[in-house]
Amino acid sequence: MSDRAARPSLLARIEGMPIIVVFALMLALFMYTAPEVFLAPQIYTTLLSTAPPLILLAIGLTFVIGAGEIDLSFPSVIAFSGYVFAVLFKQYQLGWLAVAGGLASGVLVGVVNGLLIARIGIPSFIATLGTQFFWAGMATVLSGGKSYALRGADDTSVWQFIVGNFGNPNSIAWQDQISIQALWTALIVIFLWLILNRHRFGEHILFIGDSNDVARVVGINVGREKIKLYTMMGTLAAVAAIMLTLENKNYFGNQGQGYLLTAIAAVLIGGTSIFGGRATIVGTVFGCLIIWMIEAGLVASGLTGAWVRTVQGLIFLIAIIFYLFVEEPGRRAELLRRFGRSTEPDRHAASGRPGAPGGAVRRRPSP
Repeated sequence: MSDRAARPSLLARIEGMPIIVVFALMLALFMYTAPEVFLAPQIYTTLLSTAPPLILLAIGLTFVIGAGEIDLSFPSVIAFSGYVFAVLFKQYQLGWLAVAGGLASGVLVGVVNGLLIARIGIPSFIATLGTQFFWAGMATVLSGGKSYALRGADDTSVWQFIVGNFGNPNSIAWQDQISIQALWTALIVIFLWLILNRHRFGEHILFIGDSNDVARVVGINVGREKIKLYTMMGTLAAVAAIMLTLENKNYFGNQGQGYLLTAIAAVLIGGTSIFGGRATIVGTVFGCLIIWMIEAGLVASGLTGAWVRTVQGLIFLIAIIFYLFVEEPGRRAELLRRFGRSTEPDRHAASGRPGAPGGAVRRRPSP
């Protein structure tokens, strides 16, 4: 067996490279079909102020799905935490204490989810489905179904520090419209990338995603790690809720409902395995960018909104197939054999795992 046969391809060695290629091709297509939109900087400043909540939610789900679990409750966390923040901020004028209250409510939901799953033993799908209804109902009951307008929020230090612009707020120049929440989101993404790839917690999460039983055998406290996992997810959902409420300067009881399927799709498009054991932060970020770009690009290209979901589903399937073809040598070899091409077998192809992938797309790390 030659070294060339054993060595993974460049696309397999760089984390998230398949989905980055898909993103670049789509961006080039939209720049060609709608140059007046995608060659103008304003579309990207809009991205920086609207995409952070989705990215934060999807990054949290990357850990959850990588652990072989699921969380369906985060849309209700956005509603509940957003309500707590809005009431404390608007009615009681508590400023930064309102931020702390919103974050604490997200932590509470995350801890409850973790206890239900790790201590009581309820499957994550059932547990988070139940808490989704419960916390959404709590938000509706407490708010009375009303929305809260945060008038004058942009004059406060909370708004300026969390979602304000880097430049002159009275300027219409694109460089003055870059939102600071994009910076906070980037810092959180980098921090969580380090946690997933360089910290024991990230290794434990991926090990649990491969097998709960084996993880216990090698000494990982599975219950404790899952509680930490869902606490982190609740916290990220609360951060997204605060950003969303401040950016809109309004609270709506259903403001998180549109993120459930979108965030899950972004994680899977990015290359995180639905079966657990493999996760990629970089892929998830570009999965979010692809989902955002599809809707804006199709409308800008002249297609009606009815085509958006259809094309999103098509792109989802293409991205998954492309990812499997590049990242799974065993599947690639089998596909080539079906088309009559012979490939030199090697132990990596036989196992269906990359030989030595670089970055965060990893499987069965040591605890």
